[in-house]
Amino acid sequence: MNTSTKYLLLNQMSILDSLTESEKQRLAELSVYKNLTKDDYIYKTNQKISHVFLVEKGAVFVGRKTSFNKPIIKDIIYDNSIFGENVFTKQEFRTDYAQVLKPSKVFCIPLAYFEHLFKSNRQFAFEMTSLMIERLKHIESRIQNFVFLKAKERIGSFLKETAGKKGIKIGIDEILINLGLSHKELAYITDTSRQTVARVLGEFKKSNIIHFSDRKPGKILIRDLNALSFG
Repeated sequence: MNTSTKYLLLNQMSILDSLTESEKQRLAELSVYKNLTKDDYIYKTNQKISHVFLVEKGAVFVGRKTSFNKPIIKDIIYDNSIFGENVFTKQEFRTDYAQVLKPSKVFCIPLAYFEHLFKSNRQFAFEMTSLMIERLKHIESRIQNFVFLKAKERIGSFLKETAGKKGIKIGIDEILINLGLSHKELAYITDTSRQTVARVLGEFKKSNIIHFSDRKPGKILIRDLNALSFG
């Protein structure tokens, strides 16, 4: 993709609104634009930190492996979002990995230029710092959910959170979400099992809290958002 086309795409992304025209132009020159398919790795554990990433369209998950080699999905990154941004540490290598959840278009931004933007543009630095803080709070909240919430509550909480991030309002009260996740992947996110995910979603469907078809279980219509709140 040529620089002019990359610039046009970057200019449409609200997360970059605080950048100047010249900063966006330089970003377009330096970044690499990739079309990625499901399950592609963007980076792997122990890989040298060299880039920060910007999702133009799609979904990517960031995960880690436990000491028992069990995957844990830390976060899901959607359109118009930066990830891999927490690079201001003495760590030289990644401690997590990033993998494509559904076909995605991603900008790979050289770390050196991201650091330059952070140092030279105060508003951008403030926004990125706020983003890092929010992500840390989100991880802390998920840890608390693992400790204090039962499996059904964790799954309900995740559905509600996804509705807030990516839900499409249907009619007056219903919200459609496209998880793009298998039951196994949803189990990794909620620290449950695939069988538990299938059972809980079935219970929600039977209670008319959600609806989904057997052919497309990843597309879920939430009929009663409040019923997914527990406690």
